[in-house]
Amino acid sequence: MLIGELAERVGTSTRTLRYYEEHGLVRAQRSTNGYRVYDETELQVVHKIRTLLDVGFDLDDIRPFVACLREGNTSGDVCPDSVATLRRKLAEVEGALDRLTAVRTQLRDQLAAAAVTR
Repeated sequence: MLIGELAERVGTSTRTLRYYEEHGLVRAQRSTNGYRVYDETELQVVHKIRTLLDVGFDLDDIRPFVACLREGNTSGDVCPDSVATLRRKLAEVEGALDRLTAVRTQLRDQLAAAAVTR
């Protein structure tokens, strides 16, 4: 499929697909006239990229998932490097939640103290 069709099927722009290609995440073959041609594998790869970007992964974090898909796995989540990345990201999120919980507790305490002094 051509870049426009892939973009339409995954709900993104051709510019975004070229960006992913520049970063080595998406692969295109070139036709004799120079057009980018993508196979069905790239559809799955781009879906995975977009899903991971939506939950806060950056492009470097996404590389193991793309490699896993390229190895022929039906999911990019099953390879050791992908699992390690998921664990690291989960630890980051849990750390952020702990910090936010502490801030929330402090703010509630301050509001409670302010209410008592009124």
